[in-house]
Amino acid sequence: MDTLQQRMEKIEEEIQAACDRSGRNRQDVTVVAVTKEVSDKRTQEVIEIGITDIGENRPDGLLSKRESIPSDNLNWHFIGNVQSRRVRDIINEVDFLHSLDRLSIAKEIQKRADSPVDCFVQVNVSGEESKSGLQPDELEDFILQLAEYDKIRVVGLMTMAPFTQDEELIRKIFSSLRGLRDQLAAKEMDHAPCTLLSMGMSNDYPIAIEEGATHVRIGTALVGTESEGDE
Repeated sequence: MDTLQQRMEKIEEEIQAACDRSGRNRQDVTVVAVTKEVSDKRTQEVIEIGITDIGENRPDGLLSKRESIPSDNLNWHFIGNVQSRRVRDIINEVDFLHSLDRLSIAKEIQKRADSPVDCFVQVNVSGEESKSGLQPDELEDFILQLAEYDKIRVVGLMTMAPFTQDEELIRKIFSSLRGLRDQLAAKEMDHAPCTLLSMGMSNDYPIAIEEGATHVRIGTALVGTESEGDE
């Protein structure tokens, strides 16, 4: 069984290879370790191998880890959908929110946040009914509306590709998100610099990096499962 360190080394090799293929700098890609399925203890082990960005998709999981893990040098990412009533619980505990896709959430952030929050707007590029996010043709109007919320800074866009072996389809979705990001970034909006791309998970992050991802969300391929553990 691979140790966490060995897994991270394999992931680093794949990230570097993807950067080399696409002419990118490795320093421009952030690995967000998705720890939603593992304990606080396992998360601490992930941090000890050098990971500084931690992703959670449930408020209770985020709050538990924030309370038990020293976090002076960490960035906390909330990567799941959040109900309006739970915004108050998490918004001052995170460095990045990856799932902004409706004004009801924006209004709660505006009301509850102590300082501006870096947000990714989630886009449902694939059009799957099971996935959250704005439709691409809704994106620009939504971001323009966010200009009135000074507690929100749109740093980039987020999407999820279908779970499929069709690499051409995955690449098309990631490329489409990059195109949307580029169009928005070109507008140079103060409240929405929109320079980042959160896309790619355990099964498709090399493709995402080749297509411009700045943040890849890696769960099982890195942290494993709770029943595992390093020897």
